[in-house]
Amino acid sequence: MSRRILSISMLALLVLILSGCNPQAAAPIGPDAEGIWDKYFVYPLSWLIQESAMLLGGSYGLGILVATIIIRLIVLPLMVKQIKSSKKMQELQPELQKIREKHKNDPQKAQQETMLLFQKNQVNPLAGCLPLLVQMPILIAFYHAIIRTEDIKTHTFLWMSLGEKDPYYILPIIAGITTYLQSKMMGSVTQGNPQMQMMLVIMPLMILAIAVTLPSALSLYWVYGNLFTIVQTYFLYRDTNKAPRPKEGTSK
Repeated sequence: MSRRILSISMLALLVLILSGCNPQAAAPIGPDAEGIWDKYFVYPLSWLIQESAMLLGGSYGLGILVATIIIRLIVLPLMVKQIKSSKKMQELQPELQKIREKHKNDPQKAQQETMLLFQKNQVNPLAGCLPLLVQMPILIAFYHAIIRTEDIKTHTFLWMSLGEKDPYYILPIIAGITTYLQSKMMGSVTQGNPQMQMMLVIMPLMILAIAVTLPSALSLYWVYGNLFTIVQTYFLYRDTNKAPRPKEGTSK
């Protein structure tokens, strides 16, 4: 429950932060950026997108793709840790169900035994939220890099201007769909986890709500990131899905 609440709270906070940003008041970003935020977060992202675009024929849409892949590779260890935590949580579901049934009239005792089970198996129930916490400042920095870099803000890619909202809402819809697909893939290996089932519905809706209000470049980053995660999840979970399930008895 706490993990689900934290994830939703982080997304809600992201909406509030980004919706409160004023692009008109933001100063252009450049090599002379000062302050920890501008110097070490916003400008490096702006530089990375611009340099990648130059190498790809001046396409900032493809530049964002390169930047997305690099960032996702950097946070890949955290994603692997999240997946390992999800696998352990899946393995512990039978034990957790027993605890809930045994102490259905004593929630406090059930919580205590649940925490002891987590400690015994070295499972952190909040580990799955760590990638989201890390990606929040990256998303905000991406937003600032877009609105404070004229070349990115005024560039067009496919049918959209990267510095403006998608006029046809195609990209936000794709962002919501790809979020659903990646959540569905995660849910397929954490069957029986009600938190995952709830997030399967809430996450795409929240992503859609965010994407329709923000520049297309940020939605593009989100779509690229989702596609990367879908491919990553497939390969990281493939061995788990193929692994034989433990036998329940000697029969059969």
